[in-house]
Amino acid sequence: MRLVYADNNATTAVAPEVLEAMMPYLTDRYFNPSSMYDAAREPADALDRARRTVARFLGGVRPDEVVFTSCATESNNAAIFGAVRANPSRRHVVTTAVEHPAVLEVCRELEREGLEVTWLPVDRAGRLDETAFIRALRPGETLLVTIMHANNETGVVFPVDRLARIVKETDPGIVVHTDATQSVTKLPIDLTGPFSGVDLLSFSGHKIHAPKGVGALFVRRGTPWRPFMLGGHQERGRRAGTENVAFIVGLAAALELAASDHDRVEPRIRKLRDRLERELLERIPYLEVNGAGADRLPNTLNVACHFIEGEGILYQLADAGICASSGSACTSGSLDSSHVLKAMGVPFTAVHGSVRFSFSRYTTEEDVERIAAVFPPIIASLRRLSPYWDQEAGEPRPEGQALLEQAASSGDR
Repeated sequence: MRLVYADNNATTAVAPEVLEAMMPYLTDRYFNPSSMYDAAREPADALDRARRTVARFLGGVRPDEVVFTSCATESNNAAIFGAVRANPSRRHVVTTAVEHPAVLEVCRELEREGLEVTWLPVDRAGRLDETAFIRALRPGETLLVTIMHANNETGVVFPVDRLARIVKETDPGIVVHTDATQSVTKLPIDLTGPFSGVDLLSFSGHKIHAPKGVGALFVRRGTPWRPFMLGGHQERGRRAGTENVAFIVGLAAALELAASDHDRVEPRIRKLRDRLERELLERIPYLEVNGAGADRLPNTLNVACHFIEGEGILYQLADAGICASSGSACTSGSLDSSHVLKAMGVPFTAVHGSVRFSFSRYTTEEDVERIAAVFPPIIASLRRLSPYWDQEAGEPRPEGQALLEQAASSGDR
């Protein structure tokens, strides 16, 4: 049974073209790019070429505005802590309630350190409340706005380009950071054009068919920012540690691969996603799409199934050779629902039964057909075990219907 991999928002397969580009720097060109002898010149040149590639991909920014890191988590930490340390007179940060934990937990740490954080709400479709966003900005007090470009769970896209312009019109001294981990290569990002109000941007290699262990941080020239990692001169003193040349070359190769066929690959992925969405909605009663009605990434489908648990769905999908992820997380032995779905107001009857499918360039029509064939029977079998579901009638029992009405009327999260 061939594995169907539909969890590409978690990580992606390394592209063969990327691995081929990396191999020389894992074998005979292994030298430290900071060394002075001739043999180290080729790794140093490769590092420069990769930096220019990333700069070009981001809209033609200056190569020296690109800092290589180990991952997006490091980039996010470096961006936020670096901005805070460079702006000690300002003590207010604006973010959203649906950020990735790599931003969410950093902002919680800032609160513990005495800074004030405004957590912006989202609506039922996961869209940002822009009126609340504008009200949250405090000229002269706000030091940082950090808002993701696209949500990793639902795929909902935030208009970061427009929000950044609003920030700069309100107070040019506010630093704007965006976590673009899920959107790089999927959506256009031009930091010299529409996104020119963004000062700091983070992303990672393993979401775009490069290996795990490499990422990048864009730091616009003139942005008040202090290095997060100290101890060496690498990256112009902005990120100490010997550069991972092979993986950085892989990151650049992945960007080049994405640019070479974006206009062919992304529409195909969107078509596959939309097909699966239609088929699941047609075949499964009391199923809804989390993020429906919002602008979403072309590869992401998050569905909420009422009256069942996501873990049970994932176990049965795994038995069928299908890899997906849940909107719930089991931590320390207790089930905790997704902070993103709770912020969206997904009813408690469905928040634990949410499943995310995320596709890539390697997803096929056969993969989608397998999911569409396997998923509805799994939901039906699990609902047979639910005390709130009437199997013969194919609808909730009165107790289940009462729970739905309670959730709808109370807005219970």
